[in-house]
Amino acid sequence: MDLHLALTLLRRWWFLVLLPPLIAGAYGLATYRAPGLTYSAGVRYAVGQPAGLADTDGYDPNYYRWLTSEYIASALKDWVPTADFAAAVSAQLAVQGLDVPAAALQGALRADNARSQLVVYLTWPAADQVAALFAAVTAALQDNAAVFPQLGGLAAQAVALDTPQPGAVGPSLRSRLDLPLKVAVGLAAGLALALLAHALDPFVRDRRDLEQLGLPVVGELPRGAPRP
Repeated sequence: MDLHLALTLLRRWWFLVLLPPLIAGAYGLATYRAPGLTYSAGVRYAVGQPAGLADTDGYDPNYYRWLTSEYIASALKDWVPTADFAAAVSAQLAVQGLDVPAAALQGALRADNARSQLVVYLTWPAADQVAALFAAVTAALQDNAAVFPQLGGLAAQAVALDTPQPGAVGPSLRSRLDLPLKVAVGLAAGLALALLAHALDPFVRDRRDLEQLGLPVVGELPRGAPRP
């Protein structure tokens, strides 16, 4: 598309270009809610095999204890983001008298591991609930016998090494760009409408429209010229 055609489109169909972003911007402003503060905290856990698990004769027991702890940390990291773990934490919170849906917990929890340590991260809107939530997380992690059938019905050990210290987290980039993105999408839709209107326009408005049809232009009266 050359510059002349682009300017022609904007001059003829400016209202189609501007209408969608105006609607999107008005809707975005009407439904805008200032994002509140959220709080994030992390707790490290030392994990290992059950104390009652028998060691294999003829091998260095300490070496295999450390090796097993790395496998356990990796498995627990994969368990934490699941709906099953969120349901277990929700059940632990219910014992404390807190009603927190598992779906809300699943989106707030994530985990990582480094060697034999597991790190659980929590992002939550209420700082005063973080300690109770991590207490439930710890209890759920320690009640893991069903997760490790390899351990013969025994639960792997999980010991919290930190006290959760929630810190305030600012609004996400997505929430800050929500309104500009809506306006940008509306502008793209407006440009698409202008192109469509130009393609379907049945009227001849200037000589370029005739030339595009392959018709020769013999003469042209300027706009606003007096009639004979």
